[in-house]
Amino acid sequence: MALYDLTSTIRKHLDRHLVFPLLEFLSGKQSYNEMELLQGKFDLLADTNMVDFAMDIHHSLYPDTEVPENLKLKRPVVLDTYKRLQDEVKPIVEIMEDSDVEQQIQNSRDSRHLVEFLEEKYDFKPEMTEKLYDNAKFQYECGNYSGAAQYLYLYRLLVPSHDQNYVSALWGKLASEILMQNWEQALEDQQRLKEYLDTTVTVSSLQQLQSRTWLIHWSLFVFFNHSKGRDMIIDMFLHQPQYLNAIQTICPHILRYLATAVITNRNQRRNVMKDLVKVIQQESYNYSDPITAFLEDLYVNFDFDSAQEKLRLCEEVLLKDFFLVACLDDFIENARLMIFETFCRIHQCISIGMLADKLNMTVEEAERWIVNLIRNARLDAKIDSAAGHVVMGTQGISPYLQLIEKTKALAMRSQMLAFNVEKRATSSKESQWGGTNF
Repeated sequence: MALYDLTSTIRKHLDRHLVFPLLEFLSGKQSYNEMELLQGKFDLLADTNMVDFAMDIHHSLYPDTEVPENLKLKRPVVLDTYKRLQDEVKPIVEIMEDSDVEQQIQNSRDSRHLVEFLEEKYDFKPEMTEKLYDNAKFQYECGNYSGAAQYLYLYRLLVPSHDQNYVSALWGKLASEILMQNWEQALEDQQRLKEYLDTTVTVSSLQQLQSRTWLIHWSLFVFFNHSKGRDMIIDMFLHQPQYLNAIQTICPHILRYLATAVITNRNQRRNVMKDLVKVIQQESYNYSDPITAFLEDLYVNFDFDSAQEKLRLCEEVLLKDFFLVACLDDFIENARLMIFETFCRIHQCISIGMLADKLNMTVEEAERWIVNLIRNARLDAKIDSAAGHVVMGTQGISPYLQLIEKTKALAMRSQMLAFNVEKRATSSKESQWGGTNF
């Protein structure tokens, strides 16, 4: 299944620290040689300050070889730098933790207003902000992501959005929250960074395209771990032209993740499937895998035998995909339902045995599955156990239910838009100084 593994493709658009969880996931999957994965981890750590970790991996790679001299020499330098930077930022942190300052942060219109307050009351000097940034970057390279997030938050409060390191701070904060698996905060940082990229006009179109491509890949961590992520990935990747354009231009492999989100999202699936399949068809010459091919077989070719074969491959793909492995059960359940619904549109009476074969289930499993669908009012059908048939009902969907179905996605998108507008209005001050990023 290394044929369908996207790790080497995705890593080109990730920070080295974000690549490490992907390599950890691949360990033990037997898709790659374990020693090669260890070497990959060691190469990732070589340019960071995680010296002890690098030494441990080197020992696993070469148990009979001494640790490289450069690592031995680097360790005391890292410790000394760590202590020095901590001493430098300690006064700044103490100032920012003062209750009066915390109140002022809430009341300040922008970073300039806050800095003026600090200069007047606390003998604060603007150059202190650079020490926060330097320490945050150092902490991040040491693997202390909570410390990096804290210092980047303070840094973002104190600098304007046109500061030379502001956008780097946004990226760093997002990466730190992802690596700490703080998904609520990571989503907030992802939205803040997205807003910055979408509104800035000081960079070229090519730079915007590249930045959006990076954000698309980083967002996978958030969307496939946040409870509302599968709604948001559809809205961002499919409904926002600038991001769909980036996907079609630079990273069509992202269609795998968009397709999975649509398949596992029952609320939006009917409303967006047509648009998704159209994009998959357009990009099929450039990218295809079992998940995108499954949708083509089912909704374009109506080839149920091929769709069944693709579904078997999809299970293997999901099991070995870092972002999708948790979606496996939902994916298989919904994919079977999609096959069944499509099959039912063109057949009045269906053999349970044939259906079981199409769904890759035993006859008993298929019958129980259909019974559950009928009980849950998701299927208008009757089972003729004696003949081994499923007889489909002929009652059409009422106009009322059709209207409700068509407006489900609209209501969700309107709610998200209202939430973003309200959030932007109530925190316009903060949006000018940022939040806590690298």
